[in-house]
Amino acid sequence: MWKRRTVVTLVATLLPAMVFAQDAKAVIDAASKAMGANGLNSISYSGVAAEGNFGQSRTISFGLASTSIRSYTRTIDFTQPASRAIGEATPPAGRGAPPPQPRPYEDTIAAESPWAQQLSIWMTPWGFLRGAAANNATLKTKKLGEVSYRTLTWSPPQKAPSGLPYEIVGYIGPDNLVDRVETRVEHPIFGDMRVEIAYQNYRDFSGVMSPTRIAERRMGMEMFVTGITSVVANPPNLAALMTAAPPGGVPAAARPAAPAAPPAAASEKLADGVYRITGGYVSMAVEFKDYVVVLEGGQNEARGLAVIAETKRLFPTKRIKYVVNTHPHFDHAGGLPPFVAEGATILEHDNSRYFMEAALSEPRTLVGDVLARSKKKPKVEGVIDKMVLQDETRTLELHAVKDLEHSDAMLLAFLPKEKILFTADIDIPAPGQPVSPSIPTLVANLERLNLDFDRYVTVHPPTPDRPLTRADLLALMKVAR
Repeated sequence: MWKRRTVVTLVATLLPAMVFAQDAKAVIDAASKAMGANGLNSISYSGVAAEGNFGQSRTISFGLASTSIRSYTRTIDFTQPASRAIGEATPPAGRGAPPPQPRPYEDTIAAESPWAQQLSIWMTPWGFLRGAAANNATLKTKKLGEVSYRTLTWSPPQKAPSGLPYEIVGYIGPDNLVDRVETRVEHPIFGDMRVEIAYQNYRDFSGVMSPTRIAERRMGMEMFVTGITSVVANPPNLAALMTAAPPGGVPAAARPAAPAAPPAAASEKLADGVYRITGGYVSMAVEFKDYVVVLEGGQNEARGLAVIAETKRLFPTKRIKYVVNTHPHFDHAGGLPPFVAEGATILEHDNSRYFMEAALSEPRTLVGDVLARSKKKPKVEGVIDKMVLQDETRTLELHAVKDLEHSDAMLLAFLPKEKILFTADIDIPAPGQPVSPSIPTLVANLERLNLDFDRYVTVHPPTPDRPLTRADLLALMKVAR
């Protein structure tokens, strides 16, 4: 009797889960049928697109400038999985700059790409349903506004760097079409970055339902919009599409080898207690009596850790009290998390202080980086116009750069005793390259601030790599004029 009751109880416990799993399968089957996704192994769609300069905008949080993309075609092979998008891109025009010229656009996701890139394949309506069918999706219901959705959630075999699973959630509307898909993915600054893609205005393209408008948001910022005018299911020329050259560009199959990895971090002495750290984006370590200031954290966690290690080698008995973030663009701020984990305070232009503090305070369950493991919260101080760090051994000035098109949150650093100037993204061009329109803006700021410098250190190293001089900068002004 006891055994019989146990079996009955076990069946009663498992039955709702079994029914719910069957319901999930039924929803996937109905949506796949409604969308014409059964037997869909590849797809190519064309139209126009626009890409927001996420992480590179003049104002970092909202109001992203947009690059328009004509002749846009994206091809996806779900069996690999791989994707290739090509087109002709026209960047946004800068204030006072000549109209930009169109350039080739391409975005390739290879089969071996990490999940952070692969997810854009599996977040398409067809890819989502394919992934849901293969990965034991679960079903819930959710109401948004007046619409009741069935939500399917599934996890890919890949795991986040922290070891935790990713989760993708898709919203199936009453018409059995995929209305939106959302997930979170690791990001060096945002931690668990929210990604949301909305699919609107579906049309039937020879039996396959496709949205004619796709809008992707990251952390609430709209970063990519596609307008679709044509769709081909299982294109017969798939191989050619996956290697096609963008207008005016080079075919993917003829690409040169990737550039070699940068050398390890090294340092050169500029003055007593002042070192230029090379091997990637250039940083500077500046010694004070009781602490060290690092100018520029670097591109990413690896570079930030390398800069910290080199700074500690130079000054083994002193803590890194401050790291100066020249500006909040992601390729520069990506090295900040290791400094936060060290307990350093970030000195940031006041225009981006709140953004950086909020971004680095987001949950970091997926990232698995040194900041996530430290569980520390960022300490950020804003520089409005000027900040001076000073003791009996050293003076370091931080100044806000005004009227710069590249970023409204740019800082420059100046050592008055050593007559050393440090800037980012206002660089000496490589031989044969045009002079940046930021150079006259920098010179105007230097004249306004009356900074008397002899040496000029840039985050992006010149070719050949060396500390520059005031004469180098003034020579560029003659060309710019």
